Amino acid sequence: MTENGIKYYLISFTDLFGVVRSKLVPATAIDDMKKEGAGFAGFAAHLDMTPAHPDMLAMPSGSIYPLPWKSEVAWIPSDPVLNEKEVDHAPRLVLKRLIARAKVMGYKIMTGVEPEFFLLSLSGDELSDTSDIKSKPCYDQQALMRRYDLISEISDAMISMGWEPYQNDHEDANGQFEMNWGFSDPLTTADRHTFFKFMVKSLAENHGFKATFMPKPMPKLTGNGCHVHLSIWDDKSGQNLMTGDGELGLSKFAYNVIGGLLENSKSLALITNPVVNSYKRINAPRTSSGATWSPNTVTYGGNNRTHMIRIPGDNRVEIRLADGASNPYLLQAAMIASALDGIERQVNPGERIDLDMYAEGYKVKDAPKLPLNMLDSLRLFEKSEFVGNYFGEEFQKAYSKLKGEEWDDYMRYFSEWEKTNALDV
Repeated sequence: MTENGIKYYLISFTDLFGVVRSKLVPATAIDDMKKEGAGFAGFAAHLDMTPAHPDMLAMPSGSIYPLPWKSEVAWIPSDPVLNEKEVDHAPRLVLKRLIARAKVMGYKIMTGVEPEFFLLSLSGDELSDTSDIKSKPCYDQQALMRRYDLISEISDAMISMGWEPYQNDHEDANGQFEMNWGFSDPLTTADRHTFFKFMVKSLAENHGFKATFMPKPMPKLTGNGCHVHLSIWDDKSGQNLMTGDGELGLSKFAYNVIGGLLENSKSLALITNPVVNSYKRINAPRTSSGATWSPNTVTYGGNNRTHMIRIPGDNRVEIRLADGASNPYLLQAAMIASALDGIERQVNPGERIDLDMYAEGYKVKDAPKLPLNMLDSLRLFEKSEFVGNYFGEEFQKAYSKLKGEEWDDYMRYFSEWEKTNALDV
């Protein structure tokens, strides 16, 4: 017998690099899995373990996501356990600890994400839509409707799951799209973000396309960002603590949040911008549309998209730094940790900058720059006391170790650029 027509469950955990690891479990065995967990070799994933470690068990959470496109299968996000102890550096558990820390301080955090993605040919070599060639394709109705069948299927799936999607658009790059759904608590947002990426990739393949969240898949086009909207509420009264009588309708509390987000952004760039390709997005030259829409300085403004932090209203802030490669759980953890640090230390963000940072950024002489590459980010992350304090030393060491190995692997790769520019030296 099956429950609600579900025949199989994907018992899944997300590793440090954001890769979702799963086992397909028949419904007849799910009760045992809920009690005992599904066994994995942690070393086979991006976790700081060795082949000598015993089985790591993924313990199913209470969240179940039936696949709208394959209703007999359901996805269950799970938490890794080793030797009857939670794996401290597992991303979903890192996030849960920070949510608990916020709750002890009396805060309820709410977030939303805006993940961007490209639709490419199934081989990934070119855009899926050869007619999508305008120099300013953002919001192009014709290009959007040529992908109506796929975009509407994804949107319908979100409606069926109660996510409250509210808009879908063609983004600033040719072949690029963004889909938005309602905000929620950070764990729900991260679970949904993880499922969203899986769903988009799966449904794109069903339509003969390849979807990618790669930060900068096309050299001259705008990259894939993943903006985060964040607000903090009083856990008891339900009052939004961001709203106040300060500038732009924000409270002093909200400006402390902004201060923490700004001050810790460089230390956490290895999380918000985690791959080599990330730094081709945030440090990109002007794109074919005329703007990169990504930050390269640690600044904030009002309703101004050229800054790292935008203030779109009097109830939240938007952080525009992260890209599509960011781990959904670690991304939320980074936002919470930075905000709490700003609150605890009452960090002053300084004066708001009301300039177009793309055209007039040179006028701001002391604007802190974001890291230029992944190695710079790795070094900042490794030595950060803030990271150790909020994320735990085990996570800091594990993430640094695996990202260091990734950088070393990249440096062993010989590119065509090297041949072109150094063959005749």
